[in-house]
Amino acid sequence: MLTKTKKQKVISEAKIHDVDTGSPEVQIALLSKRIEALAAHLKKNTKDIHSRRGLLQMVADRQTQMKYLQKKSAKRFNALMKKLDMKNRA
Repeated sequence: MLTKTKKQKVISEAKIHDVDTGSPEVQIALLSKRIEALAAHLKKNTKDIHSRRGLLQMVADRQTQMKYLQKKSAKRFNALMKKLDMKNRA
């Protein structure tokens, strides 16, 4: 999973202002990193059904956050997609 230093690095890359920790951009970035880590885990442990369920929940949560951000501000959404290199995930 994400260590404290990795989490701080992700937050610093996605934040909007100095004390930002809860904006949609930060939440989407953190979810994306957690999804990547869990996907790698599931490639090694194919029978881990409980983790697979958690992965699907995180993907659904990220999709909800992305829809919210796109509806709220398309400009911020497009900037985030470029930062995270997520062209086809929307």
